[in-house]
Amino acid sequence: MAAGLLSNRYCSITMTLSDQLKRNWLSKKQRQGFRGYPIVTLAHYGPNDKLATKIAIGFASSENEDPEIVERLFSKDDSTDIRTDDTLKRIAEIAKELGTKSVLTVDRIIGCPHEEGTDYPEGEACPQCPFWANRDRWTGDLVH
Repeated sequence: MAAGLLSNRYCSITMTLSDQLKRNWLSKKQRQGFRGYPIVTLAHYGPNDKLATKIAIGFASSENEDPEIVERLFSKDDSTDIRTDDTLKRIAEIAKELGTKSVLTVDRIIGCPHEEGTDYPEGEACPQCPFWANRDRWTGDLVH
């Protein structure tokens, strides 16, 4: 194995030590929970509750402001999960650039990756993501 590279014999992904440290930094921040401001928020979106194709990264510098979306990351296609090492590395880079003390995320995919009013009409269900029609985005339960 080349110096500075880590490999997993069960996986074809090889990442540099720097990439591994960034991923570990992000994981540590998430495990620590709230440690003060500024914060980065991560929201996962997908066509169903198993496949994430979009991550919205929010940022708030103080308690008195709502997180503002600073970047949206998308998977290469609609069948590829966005939660990869490359994405985690990019999120860690953004969080570090912003001087983040806390990284907060929900433990599930919370809705359709398409934006109401932009990708489909306001007040309607997304025609591309029937899974989310009549579904509570926070619990995943069907609502009537």
